Amino acid sequence: MTHAIHFETSSNARFVGRLDGETITEAYAAPEVGFLPTSENWERVENASGAEHNLADVTVLAPTKPGKMIAIGLNYQSHVEETNLARPDVPVVFAKFPSSITGPYDDIVIPHEETRPDYEGELGVIISKPAYRVSKEDAWDYVGGLTVLNDVSGRRAQLETPMRQFTLGKSFDTFTPLGPSVASIDNPEAVGNLNVKTVINGEVMQDGNTSQLIFDIPSLIEYLSRGTTLDAGDVIATGTPGGVGDERTPPRYLVPGDVVEITVDGVGTLRNPVVAEAE
Repeated sequence: MTHAIHFETSSNARFVGRLDGETITEAYAAPEVGFLPTSENWERVENASGAEHNLADVTVLAPTKPGKMIAIGLNYQSHVEETNLARPDVPVVFAKFPSSITGPYDDIVIPHEETRPDYEGELGVIISKPAYRVSKEDAWDYVGGLTVLNDVSGRRAQLETPMRQFTLGKSFDTFTPLGPSVASIDNPEAVGNLNVKTVINGEVMQDGNTSQLIFDIPSLIEYLSRGTTLDAGDVIATGTPGGVGDERTPPRYLVPGDVVEITVDGVGTLRNPVVAEAE
């Protein structure tokens, strides 16, 4: 896999570059949207020949700013079982505001009103070009890359309020850590066998594999593109495995001082401290 990264230098210049281990090579000055995984931009990243930076010396930003962020619920059987809900016959779709996106190492900030903040480690899929009524057979032609995503969830807003504010509870500021890079897809079949793990303060909370997805990525793209155009840069959060905090006994919610690490093998690792909203 090639890894494209969106970063800011100490002089406040923003670039897209190629990440090789702990070394970043500048490819081009970053536009406002960050990295769009088009074929042209991937070629620029693969052929990067600009200045080199140590990963520790730059600020890593969320890789892209999507127009749409579409999330899938109940897409692992282990998560279906822990919620005691029926296995879905079609993908369960909801939205997350793009304004909830934050960087891969930035703080997750818990609002004062949210008493049940939860974690959901997921594989993120980024669209490469406009997709409308795409078949499963052609779906991989519209996938530009993979990233790691935390679908942080305010369960109080999502489940307790009278109208069940699902979108709001999923969309508080900083509730979508994303990154740290975008990984190219060299072998689509391999995407069906990636470990997805969430660790909090060194304790494993979720440990799944994309082979357990109820609706795989081509099926999701076919379903979502029926009547809705998926644009370049749009992000699909593919669902979370079992082990979420709200379904544990006792529940295990995020609290200030926690550090949440989410790893998708070969794609990357998010590492986000949890803090309370300032008074």
